[in-house]
Amino acid sequence: MTALKSPAQCETKDDVRVEIDRIDQALLSLFAERHRYVTRMAQIKTDPHEAHDRARIESIIEKVRDRSLALDLDEDQAELVWRTLIDWNINYEKGIIAARRGAE
Repeated sequence: MTALKSPAQCETKDDVRVEIDRIDQALLSLFAERHRYVTRMAQIKTDPHEAHDRARIESIIEKVRDRSLALDLDEDQAELVWRTLIDWNINYEKGIIAARRGAE
């Protein structure tokens, strides 16, 4: 993902908005790709309780915080985003697994 303009090259609010919109589209594409893997994971898991793996969650959060620092991004903000994403994914997985088990 190459910026059309770097932040320093943006001279107007519209310039900045164009770049933010471009990044938002890229983020949505990545979230959609991630979601496909989450869906596949839910198809593989057999018990709804498998969706909540505390050790795995904390490992992910630790990586996110470390990577955020390396990118000069506020690690607390990144953690909040990822915990929200993980919580949503857990609920999504549990629903798929439970529905599949109920249909058996």
